[in-house]
Amino acid sequence: MSTRTGIDLPGFSHVNPVPAASRIGPFVATGAITGRDPATGEMPSDAGLQFAHVFTHVRSLMAELGGTTDDILKMTFHLADPDDREALNREWLAMFPDPACRPARQAIAARLGGGAVVHCDLLAVLPH
Repeated sequence: MSTRTGIDLPGFSHVNPVPAASRIGPFVATGAITGRDPATGEMPSDAGLQFAHVFTHVRSLMAELGGTTDDILKMTFHLADPDDREALNREWLAMFPDPACRPARQAIAARLGGGAVVHCDLLAVLPH
């Protein structure tokens, strides 16, 4: 029997048959978290709105797991335009205002489809 559990997230799903996240013990890893609107499932054309939706999905996922954003160890952002740092940093600072306890972060250029300007994945360690 596997100790891995797939985590589905209300208001978020993948086109492919994969869960939003996977958990083994206290460790959680996600697949691509996109900026789709959590209410409609549509990808907005506004980049700032996509970034806001990504962070909304992250908050929802951590709550669904019984954790908080304080349990996030690392976040990786895949950006269609590497210069989209202003929108990323605005949401980042809102979620992690204290510079002494921010998770690690990496942002890399990527070719994204479906009108996406950002994908995010994260690694979290939940309390026991």
